[in-house]
Formats: sequence, structure tokens, C-alpha cells
Amino acid sequence: MTKTILVVGAGDALGGAIARRFAAEGYVAAIARRSATALEGLCGTIGQEGGTALPMAFDATDEKAVTGAFETLEKSGHSPDVVVYNAGAWHRESVLETSAEIYERIWRNATFGAFLVGREAARHMAPGKRGTILFTGATASLRGSDGFAAFAGAKFALRALAQSMARELGPRGIHVGHIVIDGVINTPDVHRRFADYVATLPEQGLLEPDAIAENYWQLHCQPANAWSFEIDLRPWAERW
Repeated sequence: MTKTILVVGAGDALGGAIARRFAAEGYVAAIARRSATALEGLCGTIGQEGGTALPMAFDATDEKAVTGAFETLEKSGHSPDVVVYNAGAWHRESVLETSAEIYERIWRNATFGAFLVGREAARHMAPGKRGTILFTGATASLRGSDGFAAFAGAKFALRALAQSMARELGPRGIHVGHIVIDGVINTPDVHRRFADYVATLPEQGLLEPDAIAENYWQLHCQPANAWSFEIDLRPWAERW
């Protein structure tokens, strides 16, 4: 029977790399973003690499859209064995300038959407007493920094959500993990927006999406007698 992974926030960098890694193992990769058009390139890449992609367009902060997406997967025979919440919410701005609207939007993208997706994943996995739910965290999951009041607040809350779910769902056979991405991921956008910073980095000073995705795969493959809840990933040059 073919297994399925749902990647929410399947962008061109980490989310896409995770989908491709699982697709290489024979999983159907259900990939989700708000825009179906934005998924076309990733669908094509997965197909070229011999995998199967199932594009899904929905807003992870919309409860009806999330429940509907899981129902669609269930009815199509692709109820996910693995769910990854990787929706982006990065934001840096002085707390003096941060509007209530921005603060709430960051929280909704990073935390509220994770709750909705995580809850629905657990509901669909619980009857079978198996499954993996993984949340993408960040440096801001562990410490707040100058300019990151909104982002750190949301990522702190995401980590607490993941911890609570892991403690509740572990005894029910569901592996919940939280991955702290402590560093800058090597993407074209990073090179474009932060060219001066990138130029100062030594060799292998950026996190590679495929290398991160390998850790998601390995985390999923852990036996139940040696589960990790949290792992942190950073390039060797990153200060911590």
C-alpha cells in the first residue's frame, strides 16, 4: 500500500526538499500552499525524479479549509502517514513599530495553522495508532532576539504546542517531532536579499535544504523505542 506525506508549506526550499526526499522513498507527496500555481514547479520536479506529487491549495489558517483538505485526502485513499508543518512566518521589526495586525498574522501562520494541521493529522492517525507529525522550528523557538518579538512569540508557542502533542500522542503510537533550524538556509532568495551577509560566510556556512530534509526522513524512521522529540540543525560556523 502506498504511503503519503502531507507537507504544508511546500515551498521551493526546505518544504520542497522534504517532499522530494519522501517521494524518493515511494511516498505520494501531497504538497500544500495557498496557491496551486506556486506548486507547479515542485510537482514537475518530483515527477522528473520518478515520484508522485499531489498538489493541494488551501490556507492552513482556515479551519474549514484544513479539515476539508484532510477529508479529501482520506476519501482519495491518501490519508497521510506523515504530516509536516513548514509554513513560513519569518518577520523582523522593532516591537515599537510592530502592528497588532502583523503580530497576529505571524502567530496565525506559525502557530494557529500548526494547531489546525496538527490536530487534524492526529485525528486521522489516532484510530490506526501510528503516524508522524513534524513541525519546523527556528532559533527563535528557543530564544527571543532584538527585532523578533512577533516571530519568537509565535515560534515559542509552536514549540509548546509540539511538546504537548508529543506527550499526549506518543502513548497512542504517534511520533511528534520539532526540528530547530538554527541558521540560514541556502536559497536563491537568501542570496538575493542578504548578499553581503552570505559573502562573509565560510564554506558550508549555510544550511542545505536537502541535508535538512534527510534529517526529517531519519526522524520519521526512528523506532518507537528510541524516538527524538527535538533535534537542532545548524551549519558548523553558526554561533550558538
